[in-house]
Amino acid sequence: MSDMSFSPVLFEVREEIAEAHRKAWERLASPGSWWTGAERVALAAEVRRAPFCGRCKEGKVALSSAAVEGPHDSVTELPEAAVDVVHRVVTDPGRLSQSWYQQKLGQGLSDAHYVEILGVVVTVLSIDSLCRGIGASLHPLPKPVAGAPSHYRPGQARLEEAWVPMIPTRGAVGREKDLWPGNLTGNVIRAMSLVPDAVRQLMELSSAHYLPPERIVNLRAGRAIDRAQIEFVASRVSAQNECFY
Repeated sequence: MSDMSFSPVLFEVREEIAEAHRKAWERLASPGSWWTGAERVALAAEVRRAPFCGRCKEGKVALSSAAVEGPHDSVTELPEAAVDVVHRVVTDPGRLSQSWYQQKLGQGLSDAHYVEILGVVVTVLSIDSLCRGIGASLHPLPKPVAGAPSHYRPGQARLEEAWVPMIPTRGAVGREKDLWPGNLTGNVIRAMSLVPDAVRQLMELSSAHYLPPERIVNLRAGRAIDRAQIEFVASRVSAQNECFY
C-alpha cells in the first residue's frame, strides 16, 4: 500500500481522511468496470501530468482550445482520446462541449469508459488538492492490481439531462440500491452513475473531506468549523475553479 502519511505536516489529520485515501488508492489500483488496474493508475499519472502539458497551456489561453493541434505531453501509453479527456477535464473543464464529447466517442471511447475516466480524475484531484492545501507531499501512486475489468453496466441507466446515461433518482435498486439512500441525490452525483463504483468512491471521499450525505441537511455539521463557514469555503473554491455548479 502507498504511503498515506501527511508529512511534513506537523498537525494531526483526521484518521477518517487517511482511511478514505487508503480505500481510494486501493480502488484506483484495482480493475474497474471498463479499465484495468494498470490503465487506471496510468490515468492517474496523466492527471498529475496535465497541469504541466504544453498543449494544455496553449489551449487554455487560446480563443478555442480546439484551435491548438498536436499531441498532449503524455507520460503513458493510453489511447490519445483518453489522454485528451484527462488533460482537458483537469486544465480546461469550463469549455468542454457535447460536440467534443461526441468526438471522443468517435475516437473509440464508450460512454462508460468516459465516465470511469471522470471518476479517476475526481479521485486523484480531490486527494492531491487536499495534500497540496495542507502542505503535504502527494501520495505515491499505487501499484496496479492484475485482472480484467468487469464490463458491468447498470441496466436502468438512461439518457436524461446529461451527455451520458444516468441511473434515475428512483432507479437505484438491486446492485445499486446503496448509491443514494432515500432516493435523494443530486445530478452532480448521478452524472457518474453509469459506473456505480465511481459514485461509491466519490461519496466515500466526500464523506471524509466534506460531509456524509445524511449530514448535509443538518446545520450542525460536526466539524471544526460550522456549516456556514464550510459552505463559504466550498463556494469560494468552486468559484476559483470555475465550477459549473
